[in-house]
Amino acid sequence: MKIQLDRKNDAVHFEASSELSSIKVNIDGSESIGGEGKGVRPMELVLMALGSCSVFDLSSILKKQRQPIEDIHVEVEGTRREEIPNIFTHIHITFTLKGDIDEEKAQKAAELAVKKYCSVHDMLAAGGVDITYSITFA
Repeated sequence: MKIQLDRKNDAVHFEASSELSSIKVNIDGSESIGGEGKGVRPMELVLMALGSCSVFDLSSILKKQRQPIEDIHVEVEGTRREEIPNIFTHIHITFTLKGDIDEEKAQKAAELAVKKYCSVHDMLAAGGVDITYSITFA
């Protein structure tokens, strides 16, 4: 896999693209380093990667379990340490499921999705990040 970042201005606005798709992602830094709010920040992308990786797997597992999913909403919240580099120390994922879904099956599916199948989880956890999750039902 290979990506590229193309500079879009004299500050820190870049456009990322991948050889796997034609989708472009705008990335920008904080105002303290010249960011202008023209894209997501790199650490936000980390949380987005973890949330999307987990929910893709959760959706797939629930479908295989024949659970009728009406909707899934995901929130990912990270806590960073104060010293530089300001890495994440704890991340919590909240899955909100809507549908006639068996709670026990959903819990098992979430455990598998987050802790077994999500490669982003494994990379972050290997670096010492404490990752937790919870499920709520709408």
